[in-house]
Amino acid sequence: MDTSRRGSILFTAFEPSGDAHAAPVIRALKARDPALRIYAWGGPKMAAAGAEIVEQTATDGAMGLGGFLKAFEVSRIIKRIDRWSQGAGVRLHVPVDSPAANFPVCKRLRRRGTKTVHLVGPQMWAWGSWRVRKLRRLTDLVLCLLPFEEEWFGDRQVPARYIGHPVIAKKIDQAAIDEQLQRFPSGSPRILILPGSRSGEIAANLRPQMKAFDDIRGRFRNAEAIIIAANDAIADRVRRRIGTMPPNVHIATDRLEAAIAWADLALATSGTVSLDLTRQGTPLIGSYAIGPLQMVVASIFVRAPYKLLPNVVAGEQVVPEFVPYCSWLGARPISAAAFDLLQDASSLKRAGRALELVRDAFGEHRPDDEAAESILDVFDGGRGVPRDDWDRDVPSVKVASLSELESELETPPERSHAARARGFSPRAVDLEKRRKS
Repeated sequence: MDTSRRGSILFTAFEPSGDAHAAPVIRALKARDPALRIYAWGGPKMAAAGAEIVEQTATDGAMGLGGFLKAFEVSRIIKRIDRWSQGAGVRLHVPVDSPAANFPVCKRLRRRGTKTVHLVGPQMWAWGSWRVRKLRRLTDLVLCLLPFEEEWFGDRQVPARYIGHPVIAKKIDQAAIDEQLQRFPSGSPRILILPGSRSGEIAANLRPQMKAFDDIRGRFRNAEAIIIAANDAIADRVRRRIGTMPPNVHIATDRLEAAIAWADLALATSGTVSLDLTRQGTPLIGSYAIGPLQMVVASIFVRAPYKLLPNVVAGEQVVPEFVPYCSWLGARPISAAAFDLLQDASSLKRAGRALELVRDAFGEHRPDDEAAESILDVFDGGRGVPRDDWDRDVPSVKVASLSELESELETPPERSHAARARGFSPRAVDLEKRRKS
């Protein structure tokens, strides 16, 4: 163990997701070098992992109001980081996602010779690819979470390393899931509603998702829904939005993995949670509702053909996505896609198998350890990429197309009302068997 390192590492995260991404990497760094000073503008998970929190910036609402006022507050935080860092001996800066907030921090710190390792590659392949020129000036290494990103950045002369995605790499605790499933409702079809974790996401997406479930229940009267909230505060926010809880709708906190295993179909706000669903092969419909003006802006700047992460990795639409879609459409597109998937067992099986292939495309990685390894290598003067990886050819990701899946799926469609009402998906049948055993 190298205990002679001088200087410190600074992490900067401006969102709860950044707090979650950074915390296990900080823990891995401290395991390798307990004496290493790690400071952070971040959140509670980073603090629990061993970082010295200078200022809380990575909790929902930590930076006050939205829009212009939030941008103004971020500008003030950047100035405070700049002043603090002048006497803190920061040798390496790890910006975590949020390029709009982190790029100005990178620029100021690099003027003083601070090295930079980006944790989570900015999604320039989705929009604003012109920003890659700025990234090239502001980084020593980009640590990528999606399989194709290392090649994408490398083709644009940005040093990058693919480390795997922490959601996909996380081990499934089947025993804990099975225990929790004993307390889940047994109706069918089983619909998981995931409205998001931020206040704005919930405000925009919960209502159409709830209306879509109401439409589903209009066709399948035994349908059950569970809404998963990340914590009690979000659960309270969801309850206030809904008011009187409709029949057959339940809300739970901190049971995401069990709820994913329980569900036949998830109605999910676009985000990292789509990879939680991919990890277990649970079919989903991804959506993100925005206003008409935002829709016009998105159509101009967001040029990527797919925005939902499983479809992005696959390079084709393996599950339905409406990301973004105009809020005035309400639940109509979500409901229509749900009816298509719920019409027979083979539709759900095909979507689940496609997601399993997307999961396999991520490969076997240890994201936290690989990130810590690269960060310390750059800190010590290296390139942050294992010597065996230098100048290697990065293989393109190939996921089997839906047409190629057809030969694997021999289950004939079950279209009768009786078949649908009894819990028709393979997952529902399997869970009933577990429940009885």
